[in-house]
Amino acid sequence: MKQELVEIYSDTSNYAVMRHPGRNYPGALIQGDSLSILCNLSDEIRQQFDSGDTEEAIAVLDELREMLWGRLTHYNEVMGQHGQKISWGGDGPKPPIVPFADDDDT
Repeated sequence: MKQELVEIYSDTSNYAVMRHPGRNYPGALIQGDSLSILCNLSDEIRQQFDSGDTEEAIAVLDELREMLWGRLTHYNEVMGQHGQKISWGGDGPKPPIVPFADDDDT
């Protein structure tokens, strides 16, 4: 294991933003359990497409997109709060995100 000092721009739980020494721009830290959720969602999308259930695949894809864009939006906000330029521009999702509605919440 190696220990180094990092610049922490945000330590919000599950949404940490930090810059590792030697890197020009900060990065977004994804905890292992959160990364596992993202990977499992992508697997579910593939399985739904393979089974021909495109409607369900698109629903899960929209959930994954919302999670990823939520992380990127947080990152962009943190960068703005610290006067940092975003290295790739700042365009939003195309098409725009429609919030995921869980059937259990209705």
